[in-house]
Amino acid sequence: MKPIRILLAACLLFAWQAGPAHADTETGPLPSAGGLGNDISWPQCGADLPAPPAFAIVGVNGGRPDTANPCLSDQLAWADQSALSAGGTPAAVYVNTAATGPVETLWWPAENTYRNAAVSNPYGQCDGTASPACAYVHGYGMAVNAAGILQEAGHTVGHRMWWLDVEFGNSWLWDKAVNAAELEGMTAYLQGAGAEVGIYSTGYQFSEIVGDVRPGSNLDKLQNWLAGAYSAESAEEYCGASPLTPGGTVTTTQFTENDLDYNYRCPAAVPAPAPQPAPPPAPEPAPKPENPRSNPYAELHAAQIS
Repeated sequence: MKPIRILLAACLLFAWQAGPAHADTETGPLPSAGGLGNDISWPQCGADLPAPPAFAIVGVNGGRPDTANPCLSDQLAWADQSALSAGGTPAAVYVNTAATGPVETLWWPAENTYRNAAVSNPYGQCDGTASPACAYVHGYGMAVNAAGILQEAGHTVGHRMWWLDVEFGNSWLWDKAVNAAELEGMTAYLQGAGAEVGIYSTGYQFSEIVGDVRPGSNLDKLQNWLAGAYSAESAEEYCGASPLTPGGTVTTTQFTENDLDYNYRCPAAVPAPAPQPAPPPAPEPAPKPENPRSNPYAELHAAQIS
């Protein structure tokens, strides 16, 4: 079998643990209609965390899809104090993603099964090659593993937002269709488990790794979380950027201040205020009692006219 060419970061497969994609800035936070949020993960282990924000996002992995954030439980406990979680919405999480192909030291599927369970595959039969069919099964398996990590931390998988972190910091194949299939497999498992799924990336990185998604892909209409804003003001402007997929919606953007990521909720993601009930109608005045006596003036006036 010919050696598989890995896109941009293959040489870093074992050495470079990927953190969230972001840009540094020195500007102060700009509140949004729904309030600013923060995202944290393994780089913040042992660090002082800010006061609970309006909403929070926590990394499940330790930089690669096959690793766990060692501080996940503590960080989720912090995230559960956010205003959004206090209102009953579980804190969102993000997971690292990668498509390695059949590398000797890492698991890569050879059939449409994972942990002895059959995987329904829209690409047909996986044969162990670096094909969309096998990448789909691999992504499905990585999502199963990530869900297990979250459950071991004492949290449920369903009814929670899961962001797929797509960036150069992890390994990808040259074939963009294979990379897309990896993400589709992850999305399929998570949606099947009752979770909501979105894509976390920059426009450039997603274009280079995945490119245009195929018609009917389960990636097409997902929410988008765009990294790369260089200031609080530009984070707000990023809400108007093109989505990562034709049917996607930019709902969250990210900027960084003092080594801490801040997230801006775009207007499309902020729930509209609940409509206020209409005031009860004013009671109608009671009808005046009829006068049983005739009006002599009216009768006289009518007689004179006739």
